[in-house]
Amino acid sequence: MRPQLQQVEHRSYLINGELVEWNGATQDVFSTLNGAASGYAKTRLGSIPDLGEKEALEALDAALEAYDQGKGAWPTMKVKDRINCMLAFVEQMKTKREEVVQLLMWEIIKNKADAYKEFDRTVEYIYDTIEAYKDLDRASGQFEKNSGVYAHIRRAPLGVVLCLGPYNYPLNETFSLLIPAIIMGNTTLFKPAKHGVLLITPLLDAFKECFPKGVVNILFGRGRSIASPIMKTGKVDALAIIGHSSSANALQELHPKSNRLRTVYGLEAKNPGIILPDADLDLTVSECISGTLSYNGQRCTALKILYVHEHIRARFLEAFCAAVDALGFGEPWDENAWLTPLPEPNKVDYIQELIDDALAKGAKIMNEKGGQRYDNFIWPAVLYPVTREMRVYQEEQFGPVIPVVSFEDFDTPLNDMATSDYGQQVSVFGRDPNQLAHLIDVLVNLVCRVNLNSACQRGPDIYPFTGRKDSGQATLSVHDALRSFSIRSFLAFKENEVNKETVKDILDADQSNFLNTDFIF
Repeated sequence: MRPQLQQVEHRSYLINGELVEWNGATQDVFSTLNGAASGYAKTRLGSIPDLGEKEALEALDAALEAYDQGKGAWPTMKVKDRINCMLAFVEQMKTKREEVVQLLMWEIIKNKADAYKEFDRTVEYIYDTIEAYKDLDRASGQFEKNSGVYAHIRRAPLGVVLCLGPYNYPLNETFSLLIPAIIMGNTTLFKPAKHGVLLITPLLDAFKECFPKGVVNILFGRGRSIASPIMKTGKVDALAIIGHSSSANALQELHPKSNRLRTVYGLEAKNPGIILPDADLDLTVSECISGTLSYNGQRCTALKILYVHEHIRARFLEAFCAAVDALGFGEPWDENAWLTPLPEPNKVDYIQELIDDALAKGAKIMNEKGGQRYDNFIWPAVLYPVTREMRVYQEEQFGPVIPVVSFEDFDTPLNDMATSDYGQQVSVFGRDPNQLAHLIDVLVNLVCRVNLNSACQRGPDIYPFTGRKDSGQATLSVHDALRSFSIRSFLAFKENEVNKETVKDILDADQSNFLNTDFIF
């Protein structure tokens, strides 16, 4: 049963520790879920402030003041005190679980199970980040000595960080940028994604109450009106984006001194699945269903093209197409709704364009339901044979269309991957140890994660998440993100009695938050 919708007319934004009331222009927020008694019409969910350059620069000033050239209370705070702030935040966040999950389902049409999973996984990510930071600090709480020089090496913040998250995981992947940036002592500016914006509003009070003023600043509006003016100032020290390379490039080029800009990017991908002749058919079909069509394929980690060896092609396509057509479809709160409507207003038309282009160039729709349309939904189409001339071969579709390429020579998928603009992950399905050994040795030099007999994915979050070429920069994971949003800095002193006595006095006085050997339990 569809839950009761309560429209959210949000009228505040967070700057310098204050929720500022907004009386200016607003943007309506819609869901592509049908809100009409008959026919089809989008459902209005509420509205948000439509902020502009003035508010963006005020937020930047607040972040700069809070950082205060490294002298601010947050960047100089003891690690345990920053951790306590983050613990207070996550405890308040947990009280908003139902509210956030309902908005996840309405705004981006993520099914109920995945919406709860996204929230709970984000909470777990925050706790894991806190524990990883404790481990990092414990390892840093000692002195090293080499060639008569002592060093006390720790991680220091970068400065002001601009964070921009994606619509497909507007909570989890956004927080995978924001949380490590904050806890490492940076001050932050954050603009939610275009789709998945209202679900951030229940958390504004927690950000306001749990962190010092200016540490977290949250703005609503259009990217060009907010992010662009901020970048043009050259006062941002790090740009963190999960999204598309075109957006990352455009913003990065606005910075007048890009050599001083740290970039942390999780970008698009065209992850292939390579199915070998001896692949376990049942396992492979199951993993390829998950890989291609979890959240309708709207994931950077989705399998977006399948290379199937000619020896197994016919059997695979028959079983895979049957599995695709057997998937459950419904609204996000419906039981067993694997496939749901698409949240982007024009996405169905785009997927149709890819299908039509492929059909015109010789492909066929292999599954019976493929391409059937219902207002804001299109049934996943399995396309075969797909060639390089087709748009669906070249473009990251980010939706429910599955191109299939057959091969006999193993160099076919390897050469295609080598010349691709992308290099995030690959899935390999097979059993022959000699074939797999050769493929793995090559594939690890083309992508950053090779999945054996399993679909591509981001988790577990402790493992590195990154990409080559246009698929990413820096590494995001519980462990690595802390390093991506910080830099190694250290105190050094020559070994003599004066220095040893002086350092001992500083430690005994317990006045330095950097130079200390505290152990955080």
